[in-house]
Parts: sequence; C-alpha cells; structure tokens
Amino acid sequence: MSSKRKRVPTKKAAAKKRKEETDESDISDGGEGETTQPDEVLIAGHGDVLDDLSPLPQELLNTLLKPVGQLVFFGGLNWEVCGKREFKGVKMVPNLWIPHKFGEWKVRLAVSGCTAAHSVLVDGEGVTYTFGRNSQGQLGLDNTTSVSKPTVVPALEKMNVISAACGRHHTLFLTDTGTVYACGDNRSGQCGVGNLQPQILTPTRINYRGPPVLKVGCGAEFSVILDIKGGLHTFGLPEYGQLGHNTDGKYFKTSTKLCYNYQTSPKRVVLYIEKGKDGHVSPVDVTEIVDFACGPNHTVAIDSRKRAFSWGFGGFGRLGHAEQKDEMVPRLIKYFDSQSRGVRSVHCGSTYTLAVTEHNGLFLFGQTKRTGEANMYPKPVQDLAGWNISHVGTSHTSIVISADETCIAWGASPTYGELGLGDMTKSSTTPKEVTRMQGIKVTSVSMGYWHTLIIASEDSPEHKAKLEAMKLYEV
Repeated sequence: MSSKRKRVPTKKAAAKKRKEETDESDISDGGEGETTQPDEVLIAGHGDVLDDLSPLPQELLNTLLKPVGQLVFFGGLNWEVCGKREFKGVKMVPNLWIPHKFGEWKVRLAVSGCTAAHSVLVDGEGVTYTFGRNSQGQLGLDNTTSVSKPTVVPALEKMNVISAACGRHHTLFLTDTGTVYACGDNRSGQCGVGNLQPQILTPTRINYRGPPVLKVGCGAEFSVILDIKGGLHTFGLPEYGQLGHNTDGKYFKTSTKLCYNYQTSPKRVVLYIEKGKDGHVSPVDVTEIVDFACGPNHTVAIDSRKRAFSWGFGGFGRLGHAEQKDEMVPRLIKYFDSQSRGVRSVHCGSTYTLAVTEHNGLFLFGQTKRTGEANMYPKPVQDLAGWNISHVGTSHTSIVISADETCIAWGASPTYGELGLGDMTKSSTTPKEVTRMQGIKVTSVSMGYWHTLIIASEDSPEHKAKLEAMKLYEV
C-alpha cells in the first residue's frame, strides 16, 4: 500500500486526489503492500480442477478469434523507463517513430493497455508470448526480469488463449474454455485469486466459478470480466468507485491510518442507475452487458440496448455526465440514451473516453491533453466524420484509429512514436493520417502507455506488397 493511501485525508490530501491525472503519468513500480485482509474461500463450480474444461461453442469462438496477420509496431522500446520520470543511468534504444514490421511475427492477438509497459501476443496456433516490463511478474514468466523479445509463457503452453488484457503491472489471459488466468502485481487484489499475495509470477486461475467468460479488461490496479450471460464482474482497487459496487472501500485502521477493503475475488455489478437533472436517482433495468472498456480508474460499459454506462474517477469529465464527480455505481450516460445515438463500442484512455455510435460517429469526452478545456460531455470528433471506423486504440494521451484502409492518429506532446507520424511531426493535437499505413488493411489496434501494436492483413497481393515495402524491426 503506498504512503499516499496511508495518510489521513486532510484538505490537502483531497486536493491531491484531484491531481490524480498528473500522478497517473508515473507508472513506476512502487513498494511492497500490506496484506492485512484474510484470504477469500475458493468457491467450487465452473473452472474447478475436477471440472471438464470444455471449449466454448465453435460458433462463438469463430466470432472471438481474429484472423492471423503481420504484427506492425511503432513507439518506445525502453520498457524499464516507460512512464517513469527518471531516465538516468539507463541505456536507451531509439524509439520507432514510424510503423515497422515487428520481425516476421504472424499473430492473431496483440494486446497492451493505456497504463501498460508490457504486451501480450498470441500466434495462429494459440501459443502465448509476452514482452516488456516485468517488475511485478506481469509477463507470467516466473521471474521479474524484463524482456524485449516476445517469450513463450510456459504455464499457458497447453492452453488456447483467445484474449488478454494488460493493467499497469498485471495481466489477464482468457482461454477458449472461458477460464481466466492472472499474473503480476496483486497488492490491491487485481489478480482476483482470493488473496493479497503481493506478486503472482505465473498465470494463476482467478477465484471465479460463474458462467464462462467472454471478455477481460484491466484498469491500472483493477480488473473487469464479462461472462457469457452478460454479467459484469470486477475486482481489485475500489478507491474511486471504479469497481461499481457502491463503495470506495476506504476505512480507518487506526485514527491516522487510511486503508482499503480490496476486492480480491470477482464480484458481480448488480446495480445500474440514471440521474435526473434534479439529482433524483432511479435504477435502470439492465439485462445484459455486451461490451466494456477500462481506463486507469474508470469503466464504461454498453448494454444490449446500446446504452452506455460509466463509473469510477470523474475528473476532466471522462465519465460523460457533464460533471467531475466520482460515480460509485454504473450511471447511464444520458447523451447516448436515444435511438439515433446507440453506442457500438467504447474505448478508454487515461483521462478520456471514446465512443463509436451505430451510425459511425466518433465521440470524445474527457481530455487528451494537459491544457485547455475538457469535454465534460460527449462531443463529436468532426475530423473523423465520414470515415468508416473499424478499430480504435487508446493510450495514455494518444489515439490511433484504423479507418478505410489507413490509420488516423493524434496526441499531445510528449509522445514517443506511438502515433507513427515520423520524427519530424512527433505529436499532433488534431487527427492526422498516418501516411505509411495507407493501403494497409488493419484487423486489430492496441496501444500501450507509449507504443502501438497493429495486426495487418496479408489476404491480398496488394496488402502483402504494402507490408513488404515497410521497414523491418529485428526483434
């Protein structure tokens, strides 16, 4: 537990909380936490060792499995210093300012996270590789040594991983049986294994025995899973209400020591609300959640009626409610609660959220730069009007979007190459086309704190030729 969380919340400390955005830019490793909570009892049921872990139905797997393509990379490669304020005494590798083929890696899954300095790759055979920072064992390699070359995760060799998610210092893996494994930093219970063991060095099955899981997501120090029946479950740090359980988990252990009740096992989110202009709160009937996204300390989800709900840290308007208040339970975003504004997908960065509507409109709420006004409620990104948006990647402050066989990127300085615009135009506050991605068919975009991972299709001679002309980065 960090010293910040031990202090008595004085007025000064409260002001510090509102400056959380500046603290988020530092993803340094932090000290050892205290494990004062008792372990949770493991629950029998789905995913037990005695269970027959049968794969999900093939029709469902076909929708979840992405086609294999060439891995394209741009951004920073110095994993040990990513997101840290001090660069002294570290041998630096040049950043990749333009898109490069990442060796000859052919993958179907390439995942990182907006607070992550590590990544997960899965090849066509379902073999899982990790690389990047490993200070808390988040690579699942049974050590804490960072690696720059993708390395096979031994504990997952006999499993077919279909999805993954990266937090600040932890990782979730989802297999084709709908079972979730976690590794890395667990000082806030974000690995969901039922205890507060500080580090989990190899992928360990989470303490969840509900319906099979379809999607996993990670905030900085919390995690979210979505089951096959549309139930959302959260675990980890509750500090800003990002777990959606109507609490921030704070309590005083002594008169001067502030602690948190960490959620060490997945717990279902059961209440969804809407607030009227007069402040009146009423419950919303939500039968099924179909998608969600996590920022460092906030979450946004979409239900089967294409309505959007957000909760957690409210600074800069990233929740889309026209106010900066933290929300302890999922709250309906009124702006999207109309037939013409149904939400298709949501994507969260550090202090902002993007939503793509059914009619292909892109809306931004929150703030992507450190100065100027924030969008307190969803506002359309006019520069993207008319583009056919297919995939969205969100980083700490940068955004990369694939649309119409090219990519569009923007982000305020400082940037580290994650926009792919070149070393002359390193950053841009307005959307710009990534010229070197023209004519390339993108099947996946994922961003880390300062790097971008793209999977590019090789399904036609034209696409292959474009990729062959791209510079190669020897891993």
